[in-house]
Amino acid sequence: MIDLLSRMPSVTPDELTAHLTPSPRYDQVRFATYQPNPGYPSQGEARDALEAFVRAPAPKPSGFRLFRRSARPEGQGLYLDGGFGVGKTHLLASAWHAAPGRAALMSFQDLMYIIGTLGMNRAVEAFRNHDLLLIDEFELDDPGNTHMANTFLGQLMPGGTHVVATSNTEPGALGQGRFNARDFERQIQGIANRFVPHTIDGPDYRQRGTRPEDTLQPAEFAAWQARQNPDTLSIVQHRDLNRHLLRVHPSHFPRLLQGIGALGVEGLCPMADQNVALRFVHFIDKLYDLGLNAAFTGAPLGTLFDETYRHGAYAKKYSRCLSRLSEMLREAREGG
Repeated sequence: MIDLLSRMPSVTPDELTAHLTPSPRYDQVRFATYQPNPGYPSQGEARDALEAFVRAPAPKPSGFRLFRRSARPEGQGLYLDGGFGVGKTHLLASAWHAAPGRAALMSFQDLMYIIGTLGMNRAVEAFRNHDLLLIDEFELDDPGNTHMANTFLGQLMPGGTHVVATSNTEPGALGQGRFNARDFERQIQGIANRFVPHTIDGPDYRQRGTRPEDTLQPAEFAAWQARQNPDTLSIVQHRDLNRHLLRVHPSHFPRLLQGIGALGVEGLCPMADQNVALRFVHFIDKLYDLGLNAAFTGAPLGTLFDETYRHGAYAKKYSRCLSRLSEMLREAREGG
């Protein structure tokens, strides 16, 4: 059995940009496998718009250039805005698979960590020769990442790199409820102006025709554990996990989970500290994206996050986390 709590992973600067590809859960997805909800035409429209953008992005007029043949047209931006569970990450991974040139896929948080670690100039150079940059869960949580995002896109996209971003927030409303966004309206609007937005409507597909799952009972958890390979299994108490996650940067979570085939978290309990809760949300995002077998015991999912958090600025993050926890619990019950 693997002791997750003994791991303190580190990542070198070169490793940060080495494997920016779809995670295992999305390795096989394609535009053709995306199943839009027929009750929400915006889903099919977004898929078609993204596929057309990836295969033949339309450049803006670049004005007079003395050496026009050697200049790349300015990069364009496409922004998929929609709630959790409408397939935005599926579409983003599909775009990576369909891209004819060099592409990179990462979360917004990973991008911020890359910029913070490499510095702005090195980060821009790391992606200068990419044809397409795909950024999942684009969000402006504070003035620092607002400035970094605006500067990064402003230096990268004029060189010809196209950018697709997904978010739970319309581009013009980024940052609202997180900090005093009015003080940064120019930067936020500068980011928004680089993208053509497409709204994706619809309910959470993970709960389509089902009800949210409950955490596993002890007998169910024991049966799940018996199905796992003991050499790649890790079992941890929720409180211990939360303490450990505060010591590990979220960008290192994939390395933290490296080599683990199944993770059992016992004793889920309410998280009154929002810093703890958000770190747990990021961890569940990575656990889900990696497609690992996972099982959970303890408190009902609906009690994990304080009511004020679930209706505050990060409400959609918490709702997405609960949705993904429910899906992983369903997979565990079905033989995962």
